[in-house]
Amino acid sequence: MQRALSGRVWRPSPFVVASAALHLAAGVAILARPRLWPLSLGAVIADHLVLTAAGLWPRSSLLGSNWTRLPPAAAARGQVAITIDDGPDPEVTPRVLSVLKSHGASASFFCVGSRVERHPELAREIQSQGHTVENHSYRHAHSFSLLGPGTIHAEIARAQDCIEAHTGSRPRFFRAPAGLRNPFLDPVLARLQLQLASWTRRGFDTVNRDAALLHRRLVRSLSGGDILLLHDGNAARARRSGAPLILEVLPRLLDSLAEASLRPVTLRAALD
Repeated sequence: MQRALSGRVWRPSPFVVASAALHLAAGVAILARPRLWPLSLGAVIADHLVLTAAGLWPRSSLLGSNWTRLPPAAAARGQVAITIDDGPDPEVTPRVLSVLKSHGASASFFCVGSRVERHPELAREIQSQGHTVENHSYRHAHSFSLLGPGTIHAEIARAQDCIEAHTGSRPRFFRAPAGLRNPFLDPVLARLQLQLASWTRRGFDTVNRDAALLHRRLVRSLSGGDILLLHDGNAARARRSGAPLILEVLPRLLDSLAEASLRPVTLRAALD
């Protein structure tokens, strides 16, 4: 795991280097021995399938540095990170903040830039209560993993500028929409001094309506260093109460962390 973030320089992952070498070798083989073109083309197609699969696997590090757990020192301190995506939401986020405050807990909010523009006061409130606002792209486009490098840079940089303008703090972490990405993302993140962060486990609270099941998924094999994912934006409604699921699960989760002597901190605090 690479430490973030100051002075980060992009270095392609071993897998990306191997992929580039394969493409070069395939091109040379076709020029030198044209009869080998089916074999060379097959190797390139197979490589592209693996590249695509790596981008569709949110916890993969094949395409570049990706936090799926906190650094070892933070894990040893019994720290975990609660990350909350897709907000800010004017109905849900204030109530989430209230729950966190009552438990004395900190969280990292991966906010959508366009939502920050619509609700800047909420972004500032997140920040003022000791949490951090991180980058979850500007539009949260479902096609994010299909974008080229220029569009990816524009999308993330616009969110960076927007969040900084409204909170006074520039994000240090990025999470791709739905966790899906492509090989163009890592060099863009390095240029913007951002660290990709995914999660250790999630409960699928945008589609799952069972609060008890979601809680069990989040606390399964719970340990220091875990990064847990919830949503204040696009949260599903609990089957029984009709409340946003995060509001039913978050208090239980915080109680479980306290019982396990684990302390929720922001991703930035885990760097200290």
